[in-house]
Amino acid sequence: MVASCPKQYLQIGGQSILQCSVQAFIQHRRIEHVYVVVSPLDAYVADELRPDPRLTVLYCGGAERSDSVLNGLFAMQAELNPQDWVLVHDAARPGINPTLISRLIDQVGVDDVGGLLALPVSDTVKLLTPGLIKNKLTTVPRAGLWLAQTPQMFRLEQLVNALQDARLNAVEITDEASAVEAAGFMPVLVEGHWCNTKITRPDDLALVETYLTKLNQAKADLK
Repeated sequence: MVASCPKQYLQIGGQSILQCSVQAFIQHRRIEHVYVVVSPLDAYVADELRPDPRLTVLYCGGAERSDSVLNGLFAMQAELNPQDWVLVHDAARPGINPTLISRLIDQVGVDDVGGLLALPVSDTVKLLTPGLIKNKLTTVPRAGLWLAQTPQMFRLEQLVNALQDARLNAVEITDEASAVEAAGFMPVLVEGHWCNTKITRPDDLALVETYLTKLNQAKADLK
């Protein structure tokens, strides 16, 4: 992002990316509590995240995403039941909204395993394989390919066990669903929306900010 601070604290629509992400969950009537996991040395969250009685900041983030998630789940365990549903969301996806959260809860809440928001791949996919003399470029069939998003929703005990097993067996995981898959289970894919794009490059920030600005303006026009 070529920024002077972690990307979750960049401004979008007059507030931090983190605040945008958190607010969607705080506003949702079916979310009991929101936990934000940050680095023990985080120097921004106190200024960039508005206090709320349904919000707790946990200063237990780790080196990798899976470490932060697992540390956060450990910190939450005393307040939750093993079979409680937990939704894990990437703060760098500020376009999340209550409608997408409801869609995930409605479709995953009746499943034995859990699931995640995702988008079916619509573009042609190319695979570049480096070679000693010449690189090889091939087209990958896109049928059945999905782009994983967040939130990802699993029961507390199952997710803790899956993440611990992945760590113990040195399994490389990139999201919570991959840990659950490695444990032998099949999460449900729930269609998300492009507005839930992960902020990775400056252009992503501009795109999501434009979408949120138009959405907020449309809501204002309806009042």
